[in-house]
Amino acid sequence: MKFHKLKGLIMHHFGFPLEVIIVFFSVILFSVYIDLISHRHSKEITVKNAALWSIFWISLALAFYIYLYIRFESEWADLYLAGYVLEKSLSIDNLMVFVAIFASFGIKDHLQHRILYWGILGALIFRAIFVVIGTGLFAASPWVGFIFAAFVLWSGWKMLQSGNDSEEEIEDYTHHWSVRLIGKMIPIFPKLVQEKFFIKHSELNTEQITFVTRQGFRYATPAFLCLMAIETSDIAFAFDSVPAVIAVTQEPLLVYAAMIFAILGLRSLYFILAALTKYLVHLEKAVIALLFFIGAKMGLQSWNHAVFDTGVHISANVSLYIVLSVLLLGVIASFVFPKQGEN
Repeated sequence: MKFHKLKGLIMHHFGFPLEVIIVFFSVILFSVYIDLISHRHSKEITVKNAALWSIFWISLALAFYIYLYIRFESEWADLYLAGYVLEKSLSIDNLMVFVAIFASFGIKDHLQHRILYWGILGALIFRAIFVVIGTGLFAASPWVGFIFAAFVLWSGWKMLQSGNDSEEEIEDYTHHWSVRLIGKMIPIFPKLVQEKFFIKHSELNTEQITFVTRQGFRYATPAFLCLMAIETSDIAFAFDSVPAVIAVTQEPLLVYAAMIFAILGLRSLYFILAALTKYLVHLEKAVIALLFFIGAKMGLQSWNHAVFDTGVHISANVSLYIVLSVLLLGVIASFVFPKQGEN
C-alpha cells in the first residue's frame, strides 16, 4: 500500500497491486469470451435468459468484493462495492436512453444484444480513459472535487427537470449528431441487412442501390448508426457517472473495477428493465436522490481537504448503506405507490 500526507493527515492508498490487476483482467477477459460464445447463436434474448446472466454478472462482482475483503483491508472492498452499486444504479437512466435509441432505429431482439455487446466493449476503453483523467485531476488538487461535485449535482438537477415534464416523448435518434457525422463520412444504406453493420456495393441489387445516400464501395447500415448513437450516449453518460463514482473512492483501480463489473452486466439488465420499466416508476427518483447525496458528499470531502477539516466524514460503509437503502426505497415505493392507471 502507498501512503500520502495531506495537511497533517496520513492517508494510505490502494495503488495498483499486480495480483489484483492479473485477477481482475483475467476474470473480465474470460467472462467476455464466455458471454460472446454463449450468445453467438442466440436468436432471441428472453427475460429468463437475461435474468440468469444478470445473476451471473452480479455474482462475479460480489466474488471480486469477497476477494478484496479477504486479501486486503475491508475498507478497500467496501469502497469498491459502494462504487459498483452506485454505477449500477446510475446505469438505469442510461439504459432507458438505449430503449429510445433502439425504438428510433427499429432494432429488435438478438440484434439489440449484438449492438450492446460491441457498444459495451467500446465503453471499457472509454471508461479507462475517463477514470485515469478524473482520478488524476482529483489527485492533482482537492479543488477539482468542487468541479466534480457541480457535475454530479447538475446531472441530478437535469434528471429532476426531465422527470417533471409531463409529456413522455421519445427522442428520434435517427437524427442524432453522431448519425449525421457518420453520414458525412460513409455512404448509408437505410435498411437493415440481417445483422450486418456494413454492406458492400456488390451485395446490393439495382433497386436497392437507389436507396443509398450516395454511391461508394461500402455502406453503413442502420445497425452501425444505432451502435454509434449508443456509444456516444454512453460517453456523455460517463461525464456524469465517473465523477459520481470518484466521489466514493479516488482509487483508480477500484473505480475502474467497479465500473467495468457494472457495465458488463448492462446487456442483461437492459432486457430485464425493458420489461419492468413500467413497474419501477419511482426508481428514477431514487437515482436523483443519490446524485444529490453524492454531489454533497464530494463537496464536503473537497472542503475538508482544500479549506479546513469540518470533522464530518462519510465513510465507505455509510455511503454503501445509503446507496443501497435509497435504491431499495425506490423499488418498494414503485410497488406500494404504482403509477396511476397501472394494474
